[in-house]
Order: sequence, then C-alpha cells, then structure tokens
Amino acid sequence: MASREHSQHQNQTTRKVPLFPLLSLACFVSIFAVLSSIRKTSIPSRPHSTSFEFRRSPGSGRRNPGESCDFSDGRWIYDPNQSARYNNTCKEIFKGWNCISGNKFNGRELVKWRWQPKHCDLPLFDPVRFLQMYRDTSIGFVGDSLNRNMFVSLFCSLKRVSSEVKKWRPAGADRGFTFLQYNLTLAYHRTNLLARYGRWSANANGGVLESLGYKEGYRVDVDIPDSTWAEALSFHDILIFNTGHWWWAPSKFDPTKSPMLFFEKGQPVLPPVLPDVGLDMALKHMVMFVENRMQPGAIKFFRTQSPRHFEGGDWEQGGSCNREKPLLPVQVEKLFSVKNNGTNVEARLVNQHLYKVLKGSGFHILDITHMSEFRADAHPSAAGGKKHDDCMHWCLPGITDTWNDLFIEQLNTVKFRS
Repeated sequence: MASREHSQHQNQTTRKVPLFPLLSLACFVSIFAVLSSIRKTSIPSRPHSTSFEFRRSPGSGRRNPGESCDFSDGRWIYDPNQSARYNNTCKEIFKGWNCISGNKFNGRELVKWRWQPKHCDLPLFDPVRFLQMYRDTSIGFVGDSLNRNMFVSLFCSLKRVSSEVKKWRPAGADRGFTFLQYNLTLAYHRTNLLARYGRWSANANGGVLESLGYKEGYRVDVDIPDSTWAEALSFHDILIFNTGHWWWAPSKFDPTKSPMLFFEKGQPVLPPVLPDVGLDMALKHMVMFVENRMQPGAIKFFRTQSPRHFEGGDWEQGGSCNREKPLLPVQVEKLFSVKNNGTNVEARLVNQHLYKVLKGSGFHILDITHMSEFRADAHPSAAGGKKHDDCMHWCLPGITDTWNDLFIEQLNTVKFRS
C-alpha cells in the first residue's frame, strides 16, 4: 500500500515537470541547424585567386584585361595638372626636338594635353612597372627618324626612374642602351625604306634601264632588307617597325633626275613602276622576311604613318606649323582628306598600303595616325633649328610619349592573351 502510494506520488510528480523549456530547446536546435544549412549552401567557399604575370596598367578604367578598344577614336583633353614624364635635359633628346630648350612658345604646354578614347581609357604607362615586367627583354625600333622620335621618348621615360644605363648597340643599330638593373635593352635601327637601296648610275656598256633612257637614280632591292636591321630579328624579343616618309620624298628621290628604280631577285622590275607600287612590293617581302626569321614567341608591331602638318606649302615652299593647340575635327579632315589631295595627304595614303599588306600577317598594328593628326601644335616648327620649319618630327617631351602609352597598353594586352 505504501509502495503503491509512493509510486502514484512519483507519477504525479513526473507529470508536473513543465514541457516549455524542452520544447524551446528543441526549437532552438532546429532553427540553428536550418540556418547553418542555408549559410553553407548560399555562401560558397572562396576560390583560390588567379594571378597573371601581365595585367592591365593601373587606372585603365573601363576596360578589362584582354578586352579590345579602338584607341584611335577619341579627342585631346587639356589637363593643367599633367606634367612631363621626363626632363628636357635627357641627353638622348635630339637638339632639334627639344622644344623646351629651344624656347618654343608652347613647349611646356604640349604635355598638358591628354588623349581620351571614346569608349575606354588610355592610361599613362608606369616606367618602374614596365622595367619590372620586361626584365631580360630586348626591344628594337626599326624605321626612319620618326621611330627614333618614339625610341627616345621611351628611353627618357625609363631613364628617369632607372639611371644605371650602359650604351650597347646591337649589330646594325644606330644607337642602343641597356638598363643594367633589369637587363632590359632598347635599340634603334635606322632604315628609311626597310629595303636595301643605294645610288645607281647607268653602265657605259648599256643595259635594260639604260635603253629606256635612265642615267641615274636609286636602286631599291624590294626583296633584300637593309643591313642596319637584317640581323636584329635574332636578338630582339619585341620589334616596332615603320616606313613611309621617304617613299613620298621628291626632294630625295626626284622622279625625273634621281628616280627610285626597283629591283627584284637582282633584276630590274619591268616596266619600271612608281613608288606606291614599289612600296607594296617592298612591304610584302619585308613582312615575309620578318615572319620567317623572327624568334619563336617574339612580338612584332608595325606603327602607322606619322602625319605632317605643313600649312601654306610644303617644307621647301615655306610651309609652317604655328598652331597653339590641337586642331578641331573639321580642320583635321580639311588637312588630311585623301579627296583634297593636300600637302599632308601622305599619311593616309601610306596607311592604305600598310593595312593592305599587313592584313592576315602576324603583326600587331600600332595606329597612331588619327590621334596625331590633331596635334599640329606639337612639332618643333621654327624651334627645330633648321632653315625651314620642322612640321614632321615631334617635340620631346610630347606626343610620342602618348604613342608609347598606346604601345605598352597593346603590348601588355598581347602578353596577357598569350
């Protein structure tokens, strides 16, 4: 009886234990489990970051690495806070191009104009980063004095941040330097036509050209590269070519007194052809030569024609270029339109030949023409120290600094894609 009463007492006691805390605990555990499950499924684990050796330059804005952009379509913007990349005391600057030392009236203003493409940004290249990225690299500029203009710009930009430089000229180079800390070499190979050429005089014993009445001129071997750069392909990792100005140079190659006489496979091209046809022939052979001889993995650029800005006549006719600021679009078309066939039409004519021959080749085209057409203000003009205004070359510091911004941005893109 006592035991039954005790048992009943225990049952009553058990039934009186409150269930709320237990239910609360169970609910809490369930909610925690659900939240944990949701967190795991909605927040994936962070993947390992991927790094590339060549990335887009800082500040390149609206364009991602590897994305293309038409850098030639844009306008010049005046930026009073923009300063020169290097000092006018850089010794490699040719005296006639040093517009600050030459006291050109707008020499210090030239660098305050910044090229702004319509659909992307073209950043100023970082010389320190460039030296680091292209350590143990050899870069060659092959072409006329306008390529030297560009070469000097790049050299002076790099020299400002790395002063340990040794002169070193690869075979055939007109000038060259190695940045010792980075083992990076820059060289300039001067060549006017890319193809080999030299004086030609009629043979007393006669010949095919003599029978056509030719007495003297310039022999141009369209299938033989100029010796100044023929060996450059064996040691340069990156090459920038140009040609154009000398093909339309009647003061040098007078069509009557000293015409260009083209040879192929050692024989004169018959019937004799005009310079524009000779240019096509030479470009075709030179492109083939480069592509057959260049080192595996090497990168090759062809720069488009640099425009001249003679107004009021050509250089020997008293032409000048005294503009204080960049041209307006309507002024550009008036000065350079092929339809107008003006003094400076050469640039767009040469480009027609370049694009035709380079199509389908392994060359990357560095299009600097249109952005440069606006800059009638950026030539040495009377400050060039010549008897006539220099409206062909460019002041340094100046627009060729922007050419190098474009060159390096495109070079980095090529390396990124590869």
